[in-house]
Amino acid sequence: MLKEKHRHVRWMTGVVCATALALLSACGGGGGGSDSSSSNGSSSPSNSGGTGTNTPATPTTTTSTTPTLAAATPVLDGTTLGAAQWSDGSTSTGGTGQAVSSLNCAVAGNKYSYAHLSVYQDGKQLALPANIGTVAPTMALQRGCVYPVHTVDASGKIRMDVTSNASYTLGQFFAVWGQPLSSTNVAGLSGTVTAWVNTGGTIAKYTGDLASLVLPQHGEVTLVVGSPPAQIATYTWTDPPPFTSTVTTLVYGGVVGSAFWADGNTSTGGNGSPVDGVVCGAGMAETFHVHSHVAIFKDGQWLAFPKTVGILPQCNYEMHTHDNTGIVHIETPNVKTFTLGEVFDIWGQPLSSTNVAGITGNIVIYINDNGDVRRYMGDPRNIVLTSLRDITFQIGTPLTTLPTYSWYEPQ
Repeated sequence: MLKEKHRHVRWMTGVVCATALALLSACGGGGGGSDSSSSNGSSSPSNSGGTGTNTPATPTTTTSTTPTLAAATPVLDGTTLGAAQWSDGSTSTGGTGQAVSSLNCAVAGNKYSYAHLSVYQDGKQLALPANIGTVAPTMALQRGCVYPVHTVDASGKIRMDVTSNASYTLGQFFAVWGQPLSSTNVAGLSGTVTAWVNTGGTIAKYTGDLASLVLPQHGEVTLVVGSPPAQIATYTWTDPPPFTSTVTTLVYGGVVGSAFWADGNTSTGGNGSPVDGVVCGAGMAETFHVHSHVAIFKDGQWLAFPKTVGILPQCNYEMHTHDNTGIVHIETPNVKTFTLGEVFDIWGQPLSSTNVAGITGNIVIYINDNGDVRRYMGDPRNIVLTSLRDITFQIGTPLTTLPTYSWYEPQ
């Protein structure tokens, strides 16, 4: 059973340096919050120097003045912040499924928070890659896995599994990423590195070991390589609605929602021939068998997804539905990557950012991976169907809560 209440954190800082606005080409940060400064590890003002093991992570000649905080900019999950610099995903030396820095790769937890990381090189913001710490499914691990710290987009958010109230360090995230982190090197960018931590509108220079910096929940970490900025930028995040406390039980052969579409493929859908490379076979082996879920809401009304999409008298497509619960079965001999667009093409219905199976209007999409929920801003056709992934379409009236499920898993 999935259950979580996702808090919508609102805060803005009010200090704006008008003469530096031209330098603000992009913002960084994970929103505000009521977190205390102790959640940062050993944060301290820039003139503290540090003693003992907390030796300065950057030379004191970099800057002697604490930069001001820019006015917070509203941002949605899925927004790319910064210029492309690195490839998506972990590197070959990072997390590929093995334990990394005491972190295991497993099915996503059911309670998440986040920190935000911005990386600047000589005043230019660079986009943190998507899918760091995400490992694709294999035959042995058909659900795939994610590390407790990972990214899902290029917004700079580091998603943190807090199901067990754990905390994580910047060093652990970089270890999962497979990139270097030191006072002179950030993910291959060489130069003097300065770190700033912002929690709740209070900024402090971090002078300890960067790898030991504890990622602050709803806080912001900014790493500056080279020339320092005059301002540290911040964000406020428009988070998804919270999860409902009412669990929807998905029963094989059941119905969830109101009847709206006819069952089965339309006349323009799959007729037995391959669709987008997805084949229809009789007696096809189901060695690889996982489930995703689609929920479609129109002005608050839940519309039942049709059954027998992809199921024909002579064959079954590798993706199909058995009932009206919204569960999409992926049953195929080998590990393959399938997308939501392929399901709609087999069904014979349009799918775009403005049209969902013939319903048009203001469309908002949420993706939930077992409790790791966020808004999706891309082309819905490109959403990859993975185990226990729920895709919710909000068309028209906004949802006040997102559904949670008790899944059936007839593997």
